[in-house]
Amino acid sequence: MTPPRFHALHAAMQAQVDQQFLPGVATALLRGRELADVFVCGQSDREAGTPLRRDHVHRVFSNTKLVTSIAVMMLVEQGRVALQDPIGRYIPALAQPRVLRPGATRIDDTEPARRPITVHHLMTHTAGLGYGAFDPGTLLFRAYGEAGVLSPQLTNTQLMERLGALPLYFHPGEGWEYSLATDVLGHLIEVVTGQRLGDFFAQHVFAPLGMDDTAFWLPQDKHARLAALYGGVDFMNPLLPGLKRLDSIPYPGAYLHAPARDSGGGGLVSTLDDHVRLLQALVPGPGALLRADTLAQMASNQIPPGQFVRFPGLPADPGRVFGLGSSVVAAPGPFDPPQTTDEMNWGGVAGTLWWINPRLGIAGILMTQRYFGFGNPYTYLFKQLAYQALLTP
Repeated sequence: MTPPRFHALHAAMQAQVDQQFLPGVATALLRGRELADVFVCGQSDREAGTPLRRDHVHRVFSNTKLVTSIAVMMLVEQGRVALQDPIGRYIPALAQPRVLRPGATRIDDTEPARRPITVHHLMTHTAGLGYGAFDPGTLLFRAYGEAGVLSPQLTNTQLMERLGALPLYFHPGEGWEYSLATDVLGHLIEVVTGQRLGDFFAQHVFAPLGMDDTAFWLPQDKHARLAALYGGVDFMNPLLPGLKRLDSIPYPGAYLHAPARDSGGGGLVSTLDDHVRLLQALVPGPGALLRADTLAQMASNQIPPGQFVRFPGLPADPGRVFGLGSSVVAAPGPFDPPQTTDEMNWGGVAGTLWWINPRLGIAGILMTQRYFGFGNPYTYLFKQLAYQALLTP
């Protein structure tokens, strides 16, 4: 029987499905490594009427960044990489970055970077790289688009060459910009280890944890378990009920065969239970993937005073800073539970999200497939009710 403290959370998630904001949703809550609650409702395929199950596979997009960040810190613990290493030591295409001058009207109006890009800059999104996706109308948005940096046909080596030919948004260490930095880190892992990124993940993260359904692509016998992707009927109004199917995102046939490159920033598919295993392995103690001091470092603010997580067109949230691979709550925002201080968190563009509060010893995972779902009301509702349930005696 489900304890009463979880009833409000379950009812709220069911309502998100019933009101056609989410096609289906699967959640899990942890106290330490103990699985405190699991809830699954809705459908993996609305048109076929297939009920969502715990073993359905989701496109986790930027949840991938957590795995890549863990892998980099494994190499740091082994002494094979240092956070202050210049990335040009490993990836020559990024050895001599240039920076777009303030107020530039031409993409070639640049100056040499004041310092090299380091691994630490990449781990914290302070390298000066971008995505070319969140700032339409700017010179760099157009330049990133013309360079095709988000093309699924590029190899990781080709992506590095194209990024190296583009100017930075700012001098390394002097700003914060969500970016392809974690894709660069993915290629760093390949260079240092001599393995394709997916092979390294499989050997050193997925196999040891029993994450059998997490990978960059699915074999034929798992295709039927890939949940369908949906979007809201009005991208600009997430409060409007209704869902439309999106079969061609990020491109037709994605995840059904090996990609040209393993994207360390956003290429994995995974399940609810595999994500549970991953978060359990980030609790210090026997079986943890990393040392306790490394985990503490990842969960502490790593960016300079005055810098914080920001996206163009969204309200400023100076209480949301950044650790090594994910954001960190320095001060709760207006929609956060008041207890979220010290929480580390992130999510994916298909609506998945995860958070860990090491101070309180609790964690949460939500898996769904609503494109550009992050920041929608259900994400705040889930966290508010999850904290309430987990902190109720």
